[in-house]
Amino acid sequence: MAKEFTDEDDALLDALGVEVEVEKAPTRTPREERIIAGFEDIQRFFEEHGRPPQHGEDKDIFERLYAVRLDRLRHLEECRVLLDPLDHQGLLGAQESGFVEEEMSDEALLDALAIDETSSDITDLRHVRSSAEKRAAEEIANRTKCEDFDQFKPLFEQVQKQLDTGVRQTRPFELKAEIRIGAWFIVGGQKAYVAEMDEIFTNEQGRTDARLRVIFDNGTESNMLMRSLQRALNKDDAGRRITDPSAGPLFAGDAEADDMASGTIYVLRSKSDHPLIRDNREIVHKIGVTNMAVEQRIAGAHLQPTFLMAGVDVVATYTLFNINRTKFEKLIHRIFGTAQLEIEIQDRFGNPVIPREWFLVPLSVIDEAVEKIRDGSITNYIYDPKQARLIKTSGQQAV
Repeated sequence: MAKEFTDEDDALLDALGVEVEVEKAPTRTPREERIIAGFEDIQRFFEEHGRPPQHGEDKDIFERLYAVRLDRLRHLEECRVLLDPLDHQGLLGAQESGFVEEEMSDEALLDALAIDETSSDITDLRHVRSSAEKRAAEEIANRTKCEDFDQFKPLFEQVQKQLDTGVRQTRPFELKAEIRIGAWFIVGGQKAYVAEMDEIFTNEQGRTDARLRVIFDNGTESNMLMRSLQRALNKDDAGRRITDPSAGPLFAGDAEADDMASGTIYVLRSKSDHPLIRDNREIVHKIGVTNMAVEQRIAGAHLQPTFLMAGVDVVATYTLFNINRTKFEKLIHRIFGTAQLEIEIQDRFGNPVIPREWFLVPLSVIDEAVEKIRDGSITNYIYDPKQARLIKTSGQQAV
């Protein structure tokens, strides 16, 4: 019996970049599969450009190929019957252009379009590229010269020095959560830096994605999707992520049972109307760590006691690698323990709950603490609620 995936399984597979496909018994012939694959190329063109492919000397060679293919599919009755259930864009019923490539001979046009004139229909094409090949070609084609590369070149040089001295390391790429602003990777034999990331959105398949600005060490850049970079890293046997600089005992050393391959420290502000929260909203913060997308972690916050049974705003995130969750939580509680929020709320069943990880601490102090976690100096500091700042301890504290 085939295994049925739960929502939790699907979320984990999504984080790992595994596309779940339900195995179906083959019901089509290879020829029918080729017809459908060819039509899907045309559909993708329509989705990208908002119109069917057109003929014309001024058109891209692949657009002209798709236009010829679409004309042929419209004329072949068996193709129309096969494709009609898939034609949600109405391409087969659209009015034909009637355009004829008169300035090229039939033989020259067929050769330019890579169509074998001896074939019986449009499905028999020479050099038909796989979806993976087309995606790879699109990524390469979308790379452009980075006009402000002078600003990034010193960063690439610094990262290389840090790799040479062991301050940074390369490790196998594992999770989509590792793709964040400021993250470094090696893909296609080149170092790549995620310089910018737009708002995260949900694509048509229900997966989270975002548009990135990725700078490469050869002076080019690409405006690619996060999932495109993820696929490229997964496909590349030599694809690696470059770790952040070693930040002391919390994030270095041998892996332990509770280690995460990567993680995001998140800081939240509650929308609760509880008087204590309402009166101190600007300094009441939840500090946590997750190895999934923060948006996914806080989904349904109003139903969870740990989020005070209310919606939340994400006010800051920080990406770190090889985080040990238990050590991190112990460290945060040691630093901000004197400012931990003491509040009791009821869960949705009426049971009393005392949420943890909420602190009466200004955001600027949390930001300072994370920076000290990064450089390893946090072990010498603790939070003084009277002064509302970090102060140095008399002796070194254990993490």
